[in-house]
Amino acid sequence: VQLQASGGGLVQAGGSLRLSCSVSGSIFRFNAMGWYRQAPEKQRELVASIDSSGNTNYPDSVKGRFTISRDNAKNTVYLQMNSLKPEDTAVYYCNLVFFPHAWGQGTLVTVSS
Repeated sequence: VQLQASGGGLVQAGGSLRLSCSVSGSIFRFNAMGWYRQAPEKQRELVASIDSSGNTNYPDSVKGRFTISRDNAKNTVYLQMNSLKPEDTAVYYCNLVFFPHAWGQGTLVTVSS
């Protein structure tokens, strides 16, 4: 399985970005997917998850601002990020939630104040 995240960039606080992650292989539609982020000198954290039925979950830090979605026909998971804050600055990755594979390169999101 290969995971390729894209869509990051530089945005001002309050702005929006939409991340995409394409997943190779046929296991995508059967697995819960997650978006993770890792800020400098911090541990990687899960910021959004979606199961195979489309049920979603978010930590309080991003609830109401981030929305995860998936397109099983395209083997792609998305992360819509609104009202971005400087503390959202991090490298963002996607992976399977319960059977994580090798991490891809991720995509850098930088939020300026």
